[in-house]
Amino acid sequence: MAGGFRFRSIEDMPPSVRAAAEAALARQGKSVKLKTAVPPPAGAMPPGAGKAPPRRHKYAATATVVDGIRFDSKREARLYESLKARRQAGEVAFFLRQVPIHLPGGTKLVIDFLVFFTDGRPPEFLDAKGIETAVFKVKRREVEAAYPIQIITV
Repeated sequence: MAGGFRFRSIEDMPPSVRAAAEAALARQGKSVKLKTAVPPPAGAMPPGAGKAPPRRHKYAATATVVDGIRFDSKREARLYESLKARRQAGEVAFFLRQVPIHLPGGTKLVIDFLVFFTDGRPPEFLDAKGIETAVFKVKRREVEAAYPIQIITV
């Protein structure tokens, strides 16, 4: 049972697995309580070692959760909170998140927020950007050429 077994002893097993292992050993007529641990293979790493560290975002953005909504960056989360406050104040009627704008050729640009105002002015297309990449600049230029809108980066 030691070959390919991932636990060193029955004591290391979770309760449900331990109960199944003890039952299997009892059916075989073997001792139910093993006190000897299976020796680790030569050169084995301790448990937990060798795991990759958490991946960093390409542009060092930190994912943030606000109101149960996951945002890709703190900047986007702050923009969401300011839009909520503006809605509470009555300036903003409502806003939409993650609005896709489709372009010819199968390209799309996803805008972070589309904001509608109570005073009747045209809606704003807001995108939270720490760094404007070359791809974003090209897509924004294509969207603004194809549609009568202007994308505001915050």
